[in-house]
Amino acid sequence: MWENSLPISEILGRSLELPCKAVIKNRFCKSAMSEALGTKDHAPTSMLTRLYGRWAKGGIGLCITGNVMIDKNALGEPKNVVIEDESQMEALSRWAQAGRENGTHVWPQLNHPGKQSPNTLSQEPVAPSAVGFLSPLSHFFNPPRALFEQEIEEIIGRFARTAGIVKKAGFTGVQIHGAHGYLISQFLSPLHNRRNDKWGGPIENRMRFVREIYKAIRRKVGNAFPVGIKLNSSDFMKGGFSAEESAIVVMALAEDGIDLIELSGGTYEKPAMTGKTGPGKIKDAEAYFIEHAGHIRESVSTPIVITGGFRTGRAMAQAVDEGLVDMVGLARPMAVDPDLPEKILSGEEYISSVHPLSTGIRAINRMALLEITWYEQQLRYLAHGKAPRPNRSVWLSFMKTLFENGAQVFRKRRA
Repeated sequence: MWENSLPISEILGRSLELPCKAVIKNRFCKSAMSEALGTKDHAPTSMLTRLYGRWAKGGIGLCITGNVMIDKNALGEPKNVVIEDESQMEALSRWAQAGRENGTHVWPQLNHPGKQSPNTLSQEPVAPSAVGFLSPLSHFFNPPRALFEQEIEEIIGRFARTAGIVKKAGFTGVQIHGAHGYLISQFLSPLHNRRNDKWGGPIENRMRFVREIYKAIRRKVGNAFPVGIKLNSSDFMKGGFSAEESAIVVMALAEDGIDLIELSGGTYEKPAMTGKTGPGKIKDAEAYFIEHAGHIRESVSTPIVITGGFRTGRAMAQAVDEGLVDMVGLARPMAVDPDLPEKILSGEEYISSVHPLSTGIRAINRMALLEITWYEQQLRYLAHGKAPRPNRSVWLSFMKTLFENGAQVFRKRRA
């Protein structure tokens, strides 16, 4: 049983200095969630500005956006924001300004989906190797084509260019998405990366892609601009990216100078990040992946975040106080309670209302991806300046999803 000598509000209210010397005002991190609030042409909207301004008002220290894609021809889902050039600089600047309110850090999450681009959006997705998904996912994703080496170099350049643009727009950092089965995660996995050149084979080669992305971004934004990464602790797939390899990648990126490491896990094929499958928890800990975070902490001093499972202020404070993590990552709790950080910092004995969602019919739950669409609807309330509805009926949510999407409700969405 954890015995805390300091108030929870004091533990979680401490500032955190990153290796680049930037300071985050407290230990709360709003982790990336799929907002689906871009335009049809993939530009940022006033809804994103309003949403991130609301989270900033609620006291969060670091707010990481949902997927910002680096290539309009490589989308993870409809209405992703895509940043390839400065054509949307005015809208980007408004978004960044709103997210910076109240001393908040706001970092876009930069991503390329690789083969994890639905067949409704990509006729021929690209990947490290021409390895497609097995059934049933093969129904939702077209078989990928292996990248040519020149294309790999071009993608690395795209990550860096997008990072430079968002810095110019006023965002305070960036996060590289290297988890959950997207392109960087595909390069790291021996199941998906079967190349025999310098980008494949042993882990030293498979992690070259993510290290080169980090280095290219660092050259573009300079040493004082925060650059973080979201990385799988494991894919939780036999023969895939393992916890041991994850530790090797973390140590390499720490040596390179990465500022913040968010640990997660799983892919579309093994969605451990949802809590439905994957890692157990240690002792009485709420959070997923916390055991891996403890092992990583023994090897690096780079600040660590874990996201998934935190539901009480006490568990958040315990994880920080015991040195397992430096920040607590929060996603779904922030969708239904944007004032969560402020409540805990004011001394409230906080317990989140988040709980598993179900219609009682498993097929419908899967069909509507209920655990995603219900929370997306909560984000839309916030984006329209309304209060969230944590007690909203799951059946009403399903009917709304069906009405708005029709047959698209059967399409695979981001986990």
